[in-house]
Amino acid sequence: MQPVTEPRVDPAPSRLNYRMQRLLLTPLFRLVLRVGVPFMVGFGGLTLWFSDEERRDAFNLFVADLRAEIEQRPEFMVKIMAIDGASVSVSEDIREILHLDFPTSSFDLNLDEMRETVVELDAVETARMRIRQGGVLQIDVVERTPVVLWRSIQGLELLDATGVHVRMVEQRGAFPELPIVAGEGADQAIPEAMKLFAATGPLIGRVRGLERIGERRWDVVLDRDQRILLPETGAVQALRRVVAMDQVIDMQILARDVVSVDLRLPDRPTLRMTDHSLGEYRRIKTIESQEGRL
Repeated sequence: MQPVTEPRVDPAPSRLNYRMQRLLLTPLFRLVLRVGVPFMVGFGGLTLWFSDEERRDAFNLFVADLRAEIEQRPEFMVKIMAIDGASVSVSEDIREILHLDFPTSSFDLNLDEMRETVVELDAVETARMRIRQGGVLQIDVVERTPVVLWRSIQGLELLDATGVHVRMVEQRGAFPELPIVAGEGADQAIPEAMKLFAATGPLIGRVRGLERIGERRWDVVLDRDQRILLPETGAVQALRRVVAMDQVIDMQILARDVVSVDLRLPDRPTLRMTDHSLGEYRRIKTIESQEGRL
């Protein structure tokens, strides 16, 4: 009788088992099992739960109530507005255009948009906004500094050093210390106008203002109805030459009966005399010619 031998078992795994083991050792597959599958199950569950309209409405209402509860907390409420650096009239304009009802939540305030609204005011050059402790909306304003009065077709306007409109004024006497300019396009050449006012030097007491001619050049208007007609280019240098000539005792051209000094052609300056002086000049020349015949 032959002994019974047990069947020999192959220790090698099956092909399917081998492939599964190799797949489980793949980092990407393990990541999908650990993260991807739970995510898809959770996402599917939430999608199924939110597919019901009543559940969606209840969830949105819960979120809205929670947000309102947080935003309306006392530490997030703005109670007053403080404005520094602005005059009374500008402060009133700022409060009017912002039109805020206090108390209000700081979450409801768009500071960037509010700052742009304030800067749009003619009198405001820059503005900075922040919310201080204690529920204070702090607005720091830098106003435009008027340097000249412009007599335009709309009336008298205050302009800053760059020619930007500040505000309208009713009377010239409200700002007697400011020089005055006139003419269309004068607001576009305020930097040059300020240099011309500075160049008048000892004549500043006689200067009534500057007039822009043809949006190209300036006339200096003096008392006694005198004018200095300046060229389009090199106006400051031309004005300085006239002032220097007027200070020479033997010349003093602007102290004479001169209607205008025309410097539009730098190489050919021209003096225009008054009718009376011109008549006297012709009379003298006639007498001199008659005496010469004798």
